[in-house]
Amino acid sequence: MNEVSMFPGDEEMILEITNRIEAFPKRRDSLIPILQMIQERCSYLPPQAMESIATHLQVSISEIYGVATFYNQFRFHPPGRHQIKVCLGTACHVVGGDIILENFERKLGIKDGETTADLEFSLERVACVGCCALAPVAVVDETTHGHMAPSKVEGILLGFEIMRDQAEREGRTQDES
Repeated sequence: MNEVSMFPGDEEMILEITNRIEAFPKRRDSLIPILQMIQERCSYLPPQAMESIATHLQVSISEIYGVATFYNQFRFHPPGRHQIKVCLGTACHVVGGDIILENFERKLGIKDGETTADLEFSLERVACVGCCALAPVAVVDETTHGHMAPSKVEGILLGFEIMRDQAEREGRTQDES
């Protein structure tokens, strides 16, 4: 079996999840509730947890992935600290939502459904955010950005960079005092 990279804190999390899985009946109809429990606890489905499920339910990992990939609610990568959702509903698509998504992908160096290596940002396309009059729309964390343009993508990401630099400077200033 291929060795899967772990993120900081994953070992303890996997041990906790494995223990929680044991509380579920060893039946196939436990699969979705187990996946939901893991998703709620971790915000994604770590590969090591999938192995624990397979062992507990005595089913193949491919069967588990088959069920998990069928539903939109399950993620296979840890979400970033900042989650970016780009609307590609009809109104947003017609006025360039796909261009906005491409700009975020290019600037972040990731594709839809992925998370940056530093776990700072995750990017996701969504069907509709219900703000059609503001199309195209991106939701960054809990803030809705309407009438998006490629220059706004750069501005949003630059804002995060400025905040990070400022926090680092303030941290150094406090450390020096």
